[in-house]
Amino acid sequence: MNRRAFLVTAAVPLLAARDGFDVKAFDRSRILRQAKAFLHQAPLTITASRCERSAGGLHDFYSEGDYWWPDPNNPAGPYIQRDGLSNPGNFAGHRRALMRLSVQMPALVAAWILTGQKRYADHAIAHLRAWFVNPETRMNPNLRFAQAIQGRASGRATGIIDTVHLVEVARGVQLLEKIGDLEAVRQWFATYTQWMITHPYGIAEREAKNNHGSCWVLQVAQFASLTGNAELITFCRDRFRTIVVPEQFAADGSFSLEMKRTKPYGYSLFNLEALAGVCQILGDDLWRFQLPDGRGMRKAVEFMAPFIRDKKAWPLPPDVMYDSEWPLRQESLLFAGWAFQRPDLIDLWKTLRPGSNSEEATRNYFLRQPVLWAP
Repeated sequence: MNRRAFLVTAAVPLLAARDGFDVKAFDRSRILRQAKAFLHQAPLTITASRCERSAGGLHDFYSEGDYWWPDPNNPAGPYIQRDGLSNPGNFAGHRRALMRLSVQMPALVAAWILTGQKRYADHAIAHLRAWFVNPETRMNPNLRFAQAIQGRASGRATGIIDTVHLVEVARGVQLLEKIGDLEAVRQWFATYTQWMITHPYGIAEREAKNNHGSCWVLQVAQFASLTGNAELITFCRDRFRTIVVPEQFAADGSFSLEMKRTKPYGYSLFNLEALAGVCQILGDDLWRFQLPDGRGMRKAVEFMAPFIRDKKAWPLPPDVMYDSEWPLRQESLLFAGWAFQRPDLIDLWKTLRPGSNSEEATRNYFLRQPVLWAP
């Protein structure tokens, strides 16, 4: 077995369905219903829309900071922040295109896994070629112009969280490599990962002590798994143990900084999803890792699970926006159920809604196809 094949194998945890739960059978009808519809929709990339406020070019991803608004006392001046309140006037064309990719391509891969029908894989590969290979439609492998703020910044480090939607896409690429040559796609992810770990934006995002830092580790872990970067895989494992858990986890299992936000429930779920994804990518040992005082993923899941089961018990005020959208079918429950042999967590996962019609909820719910993560 060559080095890259070993890394891909090692990065997928050996989490057998120890309780007999077959996620492929459970999720089959949902996946096929989605994928059949997606077969009739052509790929759409960021080159289909352009914002005149972007400092980048046609192939540069552009987005605007969610919580930044015109200043009522100075309408022509720099925007001001209103934490937790999304500005509907912001440009969202590139985010929507990226979310569309992240919804459609993994669903097509999941349908191919379930049925063996190559038409699903072929259409998933068509999305990949449009986004990462074709010169006319591809996205440049950097995020220099993401989460810009009018009058303040043409792009920011926090924008890197926008590509959390590429995590399941990259997961799908690993699976599709069994049937096709996707070296050009892998090279795009290798180049983007190199930008993430060397550009000042990427370095600043890595050092964030909240969900942004978690999503940096999640992305780098998955992209390194896809590209066979053993050094980065080791780095992410070490960072989870020595930085993420000590800095983010409170003694009761909550995430300290997420609990201080104006949307603490949604942010806590979001961060738990990201860290569950990290554990699922990098190995079963991270699920069981804990500090001497007990802080770790087991305690984090045990903290949130009762509030997923009964949201009315949540001890903090409701989120200022989109509170009714949560919880969805949080994959952290399923992954933890596998890791800790907890059928009760899997049973709770089964009861939850598998998605939302809300664009904002979809944007903050980025692990949607458990078949891609099953052993």
